[in-house]
Amino acid sequence: MTARPELHPTLAEFLKDSPDRLIKGPIAILLIEDAVAVGPTLAHHLKCGFRLILALSPEPLPAHHIPPEAAERVANLRYDTRRPQAHVEAVNAVLAAVPENTWLYYGYNAEFLFYPFSESRTVGEMLAFHTEERRRSMLTYVVDLYAPDLNRFPDAVSMNEAMFDRAGYYALGRMDRNGMALERQLDFHGGLRWRFEEHVAPDRRRIDRIALFRSQPGLRLLPDHRFDVEEYNTYSCPWHHNLTAAVASFRVAKALVRNPGSRRRIQTFAWRNSHPFRWHSQQLMDFGLMEPGQWF
Repeated sequence: MTARPELHPTLAEFLKDSPDRLIKGPIAILLIEDAVAVGPTLAHHLKCGFRLILALSPEPLPAHHIPPEAAERVANLRYDTRRPQAHVEAVNAVLAAVPENTWLYYGYNAEFLFYPFSESRTVGEMLAFHTEERRRSMLTYVVDLYAPDLNRFPDAVSMNEAMFDRAGYYALGRMDRNGMALERQLDFHGGLRWRFEEHVAPDRRRIDRIALFRSQPGLRLLPDHRFDVEEYNTYSCPWHHNLTAAVASFRVAKALVRNPGSRRRIQTFAWRNSHPFRWHSQQLMDFGLMEPGQWF
């Protein structure tokens, strides 16, 4: 499909020319790496209540992925999402362009944000409560999803039969460069990255991501999904537990079945702790994969 520049500007052009659309969040940044589950990804985050979705893709998205009634809430922008560390430049560019204290989220296609009670409450309502607790970021766990049968679903993606690991998650203390423990920071592990760690680079094995965060001058995202302000990387404030969220993601499963080094050695992702994913926030809370904190 030939791109029409007036409908598919670059990310840089949009940030420069459309400041009025960036005035108020929450804003979602979605990096579209391939054609898998693009429509469901956009629909899910529209339902969450994001005021604006920046859908970044190398080529224009087919029109049917964006419902006509949601066209004003989705900006499809030209951006090379397939290069290494594409998320860093994209997020930092948006951070520099939005007003201070704007809530942002970033993820990829075939990833789906869940937060406590997300079926009945908008992401804006949730973040308003989180702001009242004087938090400027929210820890999210990336929960790997995968199809139960790679013969029927060779790309490892099945929206209707998605599975996830109900056990096998753990956390390790996070150390600074001097070997000292960082306060209220942990490195979380589990899912496909843990079970197939020999096929995953060491710097990509963590499942924690600061996917929801509030802009402030000079804030920068780092390549490992953390920020250069240490308080942003904490899982809670000092005085009580805070909300956390989860990102249900087919991204690792897709990569493992595409990578020549792993696809020949993986016959199935299913194991004794595989469990059907119900696409409901309560299930993730029941398994301890996100925390409602003081929000009820």
